[in-house]
Amino acid sequence: MDTIAQRHFAMGWENKDEVLVFPLAKRYTFWLACRLFVSLEDPNHIARFADPFNLLASGIISIPIDLPGTPFYKSIKAAKFIRNELIAIIKQRKVDLAEGKATPTQDILSHMLLATDEDGKYMNEIEIADKILGLLIGGHDTASAACTFIVKYLAELPHIYDQVYKEQMEIARSKAPGELLNWDDIQKMRYSWNVACEVMRVAPPLQGAFREAMADFTFNGFSIPKGWKIYWSANSTHKSADYFPEPEKFDPSRFDGNGPVPYTYVPFGGGPRMCPGKEYARLEILVFMHNLVKRFRGEKLIPDEKIVVDPMPVPAKGLPVRLHPHQA
Repeated sequence: MDTIAQRHFAMGWENKDEVLVFPLAKRYTFWLACRLFVSLEDPNHIARFADPFNLLASGIISIPIDLPGTPFYKSIKAAKFIRNELIAIIKQRKVDLAEGKATPTQDILSHMLLATDEDGKYMNEIEIADKILGLLIGGHDTASAACTFIVKYLAELPHIYDQVYKEQMEIARSKAPGELLNWDDIQKMRYSWNVACEVMRVAPPLQGAFREAMADFTFNGFSIPKGWKIYWSANSTHKSADYFPEPEKFDPSRFDGNGPVPYTYVPFGGGPRMCPGKEYARLEILVFMHNLVKRFRGEKLIPDEKIVVDPMPVPAKGLPVRLHPHQA
């Protein structure tokens, strides 16, 4: 992750006066997902996936009208293109594994190709392509929104930025020249993660999700019958003054100690269906923060930029930021 983050910042951020943060954050998280899930590193090859993936993501939560020009139609076409690309990668990986050019543990794709069910049956290529497709969407879309809002709040709140910068520079100074971040470094980023958590409280990438009532119950005076579809809202839960005093105030100290009580802070959901990628997201967000703050301080170019939700919250203009590099 650190290697890719360094390459990402060198290519997209360094030697630039101004950047558009949201597209860059999407490029970072997508590049990471491609590398870690299918060992795809070539930026040109990854770029071929990027536009179809954006079409696919924008059509996932859309009115299901399969007519030319609709987001749903474009999404289906994009998914077919990506599946075909993935199947070509899968076929080549099978050859590489047989010839010893790839290893069984190098990424999720190798694991899926070699894993069997209780009957000793392997997954077929279409099943693997579908699963990788789901992982690529889940592995980058929401995280890119989180990274974007981290840049926004660090630019708006200099006292928060200064604390993050201090923590990350202590880690940076402890490294030998060229030495990459490791697991121990990540564990030292406690304040930075508190800041990231507070960002995801005030601007949760996932607004909520649907569930099914497993039994009859009453909530706020309303009777909910078993079997009904219900929607839980991360956004309104995170803004509840019952659980988060002064909910509009940005306060990373909420996450000191044991943090909020269970089921009140739910950017990753909760219970047995909590997002399985929570730790993956924590790593990619912290690696992003480290590589960002040790290079730049950001200044928002549109102070009152509106936030639109479609279906994730994003700055309406992509969050243009002026970069102020730190002096070496």
